[in-house]
Amino acid sequence: MFKKSAPFHLSAVTGAVLAACTSQSALAQTVEIDEKQIETVEVTATRRSGSLQEVPINISALTSDVLDQQNIEDLDGVARWVPGLTVTDQGGREDSPIIVRGLNTNSSGPSSDGGTVATYFGDIPLFLNMRLVDVDRVEVLIGPQGTLYGAGTLGGAIRYIPKQVDLDFMSGEVSGDLFSVSESDSLGGEASFVFNAPIIEGELGVRASLNYFNNPGFLDYNYVVREGGVSLPDPDWTDADAIEDNLKSVADANGEDTITGRVALRWAPTDEFESTLTYFYQKQDVEGRSISHYNALSSDNGLSDLIGKYESAYRYEEPREKEDELLSLEMKADLGFAELVAATGLSKFDANGQRDQTDLLIRLDYSYEEFPAFSSYTEEVESRDIFTQELRLVSQDSGPLSWIVGGFYYDVITDGTSKEFTPNFDEYAIDVWEEEGNYRPDDLEYYSVDETQTTEKALFGELSYEITDDWDVTVGLRAYQYDVFSRSAVDLPLYYSVYKGRASDSIELDYGETSADDSGTLLKLNTSYQFTNRTMGYFTLSEGFRIGGANSVVACPDNIDELNNQIVCAIEEEQLYEADTTQNYEIGVKTSFFKNKLQLNTALFYVDWQDPQVSGATVNGQQPIVVNAEGAESKGAEFSMRAIIGDSITTYATYAFTQAELTADAPYLFGVIAEQGSELQDYYDGKDGDRLPGTAEHQFSFGVTYSQEVFGDKMLNVNYGITAQSDIYTTVGLRQDGEALPGYAVSNLNASISDEQWSVTLYIDNLFDKYAFTSTRRNVGDIGLGEFNTELQPNGTELQRNYGHYVLTPRTVGLMFNYQFGM
Repeated sequence: MFKKSAPFHLSAVTGAVLAACTSQSALAQTVEIDEKQIETVEVTATRRSGSLQEVPINISALTSDVLDQQNIEDLDGVARWVPGLTVTDQGGREDSPIIVRGLNTNSSGPSSDGGTVATYFGDIPLFLNMRLVDVDRVEVLIGPQGTLYGAGTLGGAIRYIPKQVDLDFMSGEVSGDLFSVSESDSLGGEASFVFNAPIIEGELGVRASLNYFNNPGFLDYNYVVREGGVSLPDPDWTDADAIEDNLKSVADANGEDTITGRVALRWAPTDEFESTLTYFYQKQDVEGRSISHYNALSSDNGLSDLIGKYESAYRYEEPREKEDELLSLEMKADLGFAELVAATGLSKFDANGQRDQTDLLIRLDYSYEEFPAFSSYTEEVESRDIFTQELRLVSQDSGPLSWIVGGFYYDVITDGTSKEFTPNFDEYAIDVWEEEGNYRPDDLEYYSVDETQTTEKALFGELSYEITDDWDVTVGLRAYQYDVFSRSAVDLPLYYSVYKGRASDSIELDYGETSADDSGTLLKLNTSYQFTNRTMGYFTLSEGFRIGGANSVVACPDNIDELNNQIVCAIEEEQLYEADTTQNYEIGVKTSFFKNKLQLNTALFYVDWQDPQVSGATVNGQQPIVVNAEGAESKGAEFSMRAIIGDSITTYATYAFTQAELTADAPYLFGVIAEQGSELQDYYDGKDGDRLPGTAEHQFSFGVTYSQEVFGDKMLNVNYGITAQSDIYTTVGLRQDGEALPGYAVSNLNASISDEQWSVTLYIDNLFDKYAFTSTRRNVGDIGLGEFNTELQPNGTELQRNYGHYVLTPRTVGLMFNYQFGM
């Protein structure tokens, strides 16, 4: 912890920049007051407790001091200060893509394949971007972690480590934040309360935390239809009255309300045994996407001249409610020769959302756009239930040989339904087009149901040996086996009722089933050598994998080539996708100089990615699916520096270079077309050497902090930090109308006054109010500006609004306070 009454104190931006300083350096390390040295930080990501600077792997750790002072609220904030880690901030509605060292083949929009990085709450896999409330630290492992962490760790693993229940002292903490976001019409705020109390001193205790966060939003939905199927979504844009009659404005439509809570009960009846029972809960109500349609509409659409930088043109509001729950039990027993750890988790995720679906139906070219009042929206419901169990033994002998052995079981059941509604289109088709079918009063145009169960079993172990006092070698192995079973069904109720005469309220679901399974082994080799007391080098060969599976789209009928109607299905090669794997080769050096007043750390890496899973779409119905490409690679270097200058100044700097690209042609990466071998097919194919999307080749960060005692015994901290990146590609090799989003830099500034119990901080994020695009949704081909627009685009291109840019949060000015008490 920081000694806040002392004359030198690591503060907000600095601590965070320290995090950035290196995947090997201690983002969260503090300054030893008397000696002005970087203090040791203990981490447990290797399943043993060890010093971050001495652990011979690529790991960063942000402690609670850094998180609190830098106002790092979630994983998006963490990533800004960890070299090699990219989290594309897309607002709270979707889970932002997490990318390590460029291992990403999807567009820079939301990922549909589960990502290449696993997230953990303690020892329990938990897939969420959680509010960082009452968290002791965040550990980020860069590079594949397949031997100890298993599936989903192709690129790395991120662990949220909650604060432990204190069995000896009663304590509490109250904090608050009031802030204003440029472009927002109202203030945002946050309030948090933490309480810890022993029930039986030294044996039984409880810890509880509760946090409420309100982000007012900053992006307006100014063109929402007043009544679906009645109001014109594209009225005469030169007629103000027509616009007012048909459309309404929703200000700050990407706001968010989030409640996060945790209750933990710790029991330690003896020195040899302890257990912690934890319940975690998070509920997010997100109002809409953080997407701007500024300069993202067809010039043929009169709306393009009206859209501002912070406006979305969606026809419907797009709220989404997400709820996460976790019940976990972690037990530790000291057996003398080894520590036995058992971690059991039950987690549940539920989501319910609505979004504008108009553009997809226009893009399918089924003549929906001929209905002047045509608009469509989707209601989507998702649920996920996960059971995990891990048992492991960690040796405690003091000899040169040490080991870890364990078993892992993982079972997840996912369910989802999607409903598309086209208000009043049935009346238009029957009354105007004189179709002779039945009306569809519920307006239900599309209905899909999918259920998937995935089970993974694994045995793992690591063996370490100290060849000499300075030379260590570790080998690891994980043997895994998984099974995936999926069933799904799709119905097109409006089509069959209006055009085929089916009953007006009918829904017919014909389930199709698919399954997949696989097994394999993953290896790890690590060796390190302590050249001097202040210089350590290491080499790591590690492997990671991600489970394959079945796409939740019903199989096409055998006579699909003979059909000529509206149908949504997956052909044979679209039904399953394989597991993908990575091999990581890394050499690194960790050094410190001048009595630990200067740290310089470097790492060189090469990652070979085999059978990468990529996002695709079905030929029939353009439903999102996962497919495999042949191969990709990533190589680069990471560098960090941290220095203490005099009594009051600390500086930090990091630089990362990442070159990620395909290593083989990837036919049909973005789809399959009829004209095989044509120039047009190149538009859909990935090529050897194509750069991967979503990650900048160059990333840089720099921070400086000034600390000084004021008013006798108070501490003043002034912090400045800047993070910068070069451009990113939105699609592989800029194919399928991808674009290179320009690089940008963001500055943060804050100042705080504190003593041992309280602190007050004034902060400014995005100091210069930088306007920048962080990623895209779809591409310019949607609005008729694609390279092959005439061949590829359907009718109504000028009406489409699906293409847009996620934008950086504008300048935010806030005032935080924190008060801690103890007994």
